[in-house]
Amino acid sequence: MNIKNFCRKAYIVVAALAVMAIAAPHEASAQQQAEIEATTLIKPGQKAPDFTVEMVDGEKVTLSSLKGKIVLINFWATWCPPCREEFKRVQKDIIDHFKGQDFVFLPISRGEKKVTVDQFRDKQGYTFPMGLDPTQEIYKKYASNYIPRNFVVGKDGKVIYVSVGYEAKEFEAMIKAIEAALK
Repeated sequence: MNIKNFCRKAYIVVAALAVMAIAAPHEASAQQQAEIEATTLIKPGQKAPDFTVEMVDGEKVTLSSLKGKIVLINFWATWCPPCREEFKRVQKDIIDHFKGQDFVFLPISRGEKKVTVDQFRDKQGYTFPMGLDPTQEIYKKYASNYIPRNFVVGKDGKVIYVSVGYEAKEFEAMIKAIEAALK
């Protein structure tokens, strides 16, 4: 087995453990919970660190310019299986569902170049905007490990919901948190 395959398999195992810990905390070991907690740098109730992200179309978006809106920051990567699963739901369950409301979906590719993200978008047929964080500068303000990661930022700029990994029940809980924040 080459190193790339080994790393991907190791990541899948770690991601599965992270999903288990978030989706069913009572079933996760204390060590798993501690690892997720330790790698989550920004917690609910804290002010979301400001940043400016370049989108694939060249536009630049600054988080602080979105104050007054609910913002879902989604850190992901093209090679990440849970990220790909989550993205299958984004258009219908996030973008279309919250269209016309004070809501912004802000997916940010962690550690990848524009060409990689463009190829992924083309292959998957995604048309929604995506941000680029090739050096992980933005990601490192929020977390130190594991994707996908979601941070729901309230209208006041404080984080109101955090998730790690992808699991359908957790995704539904995140949608409910966004709906509640929009009321």
